[in-house]
Amino acid sequence: MIAIIDYGMGNLRSVQKAFEQVGHDAVITDQHRTIMDASHVVLPGVGAFPDCMANLKERDLLSSLYITFHKGKPFLGICLGLQLLFSESQEHGATGGLNMFRGSVVRFPDNLAELAHDTKNAYKIPHMGWNQVWQTGENPLMAGIPDGSYFYFVHSYFVMPMEFGPVVGTTDYGIQFTSMVKKDNIYGVQFHPEKSQKVGLQVLKNFGDLK
Repeated sequence: MIAIIDYGMGNLRSVQKAFEQVGHDAVITDQHRTIMDASHVVLPGVGAFPDCMANLKERDLLSSLYITFHKGKPFLGICLGLQLLFSESQEHGATGGLNMFRGSVVRFPDNLAELAHDTKNAYKIPHMGWNQVWQTGENPLMAGIPDGSYFYFVHSYFVMPMEFGPVVGTTDYGIQFTSMVKKDNIYGVQFHPEKSQKVGLQVLKNFGDLK
């Protein structure tokens, strides 16, 4: 069973339905025992980084997360859920994260077109819509998915890892940014697999198939 962590933000039902569509049972929960009993754990995310961290603390979910990390249980952070895995975010001022990956979460610069040397295209913030993910490392979540496949993104902030080792996928949007990370049992994706049609469902199936 897959536990989808409920911290009071976001449409978690869409993630649950996507897992069910690929044959994996999933439950939305904020209960420590249910999370501990699950075989896999997912932290989806929408909204602001500080609000999410505050809600996780208020619902006493941080201990459930850290136990999941250290027990070696497969864990997936989606969008903001990926960003929360990092040391800190600069969204609305510096806020500490879960610190499973060293690095910061920063906002896209306003001059993306200038940085890309591309004045013909509009690089709006938030980065919203379909974009390619290029694989830069071994990643079982991408099994059966062609390199350069398109996934659906909605975000104004992105992660800047201090180490390149965990980076297993990148995307270009005026600048190149990290869109997938992996370290041991911990996975993170900046895109929304539940909104990414066939390839997104394959990512979720691959995650649910992990032992």
